[in-house]
Amino acid sequence: MDGTDAKTRLQAVLGPELRGRVAAVVDRDGAVTVVLDVAGLDAAMRDAAKQEVRRTALAEFGANEVRIAATAERPRRTIIAIGSGKGGVGKSTLTANLAVAMARRGRRVGLVDADIYGPSQPVIFGVQDQKPTTRDDKLVPIDTGKGVHLLSMGNLVAPGKALAWRGPMAGGALAQLVDADWGETDLLLIDLPPGTGDVQLTMLQKFKPAGAILVSTPQDLALIDAARAGQLFEAGGVSVIGLVENMAGYACPHCGEMSDPFGAGGVEQAAGRLDLPFLGRVPLDMAIRLGSDRGTPPAARDEAVAAPFQRIAAALDEWLSARA
Repeated sequence: MDGTDAKTRLQAVLGPELRGRVAAVVDRDGAVTVVLDVAGLDAAMRDAAKQEVRRTALAEFGANEVRIAATAERPRRTIIAIGSGKGGVGKSTLTANLAVAMARRGRRVGLVDADIYGPSQPVIFGVQDQKPTTRDDKLVPIDTGKGVHLLSMGNLVAPGKALAWRGPMAGGALAQLVDADWGETDLLLIDLPPGTGDVQLTMLQKFKPAGAILVSTPQDLALIDAARAGQLFEAGGVSVIGLVENMAGYACPHCGEMSDPFGAGGVEQAAGRLDLPFLGRVPLDMAIRLGSDRGTPPAARDEAVAAPFQRIAAALDEWLSARA
């Protein structure tokens, strides 16, 4: 049967939601092949569409076999790296809340916890007991229930197990996390480990990010390491989107007096010296720490504690829109 006639015949008996997704039909020697456009459908919807088209084609053509060739335009995915150079500056907490805030702004967000040796994102999102599945030999990210899909070594190894991996193994693990089945995700945040080692080099060489955000506390020691991380990104041809000052100011819960145990304004001053945007500051707040420990990122709630993350997300959103 002529391919156009077969396509028209199948479209005539399909419902309107599937009719326009039939790109081509070939009916030859008792076997029917249907090319089906599944762009924009999640995994469950794709499976349902394939089953319906297969059932309908079997009945309509009296075929012995129906093959479904599913096609979808690969989503344009932007990778943003979040780095610090130094550990203990709250980078993972910032990344998690930024991911949630970006999801609330309508972005389809994925998060890779690239800290292979010390993953913390499963705890921050409260999904440490969940395991990712696989599809076509690729990992399928975990749905955190907060608008963010997540992949982390913390969900792949036994809780508390120490990984004694050399650099190439860690780089290979990162590749599997980034090369996963991210579906319709259009924004992928990578929570990098501290430093400028093998994981960072693998990411720059194989998955060159569109941009990077640097996180630091205000004191000089943290700023020195953040500057090193910035130099690594610049050497790799990755634009530094801006700097974030974390743990900036502490309000006493009893008297309300503000203090600055880590200093104040250092990151903003550094951004000025480096001629880089200053994206905002996040205070040293008990609610942020408690939310991270309990698996409830503050950015998921409409409270004052979410405001700093929302402002940083707005700046990132503006940067992404400007380069679109």
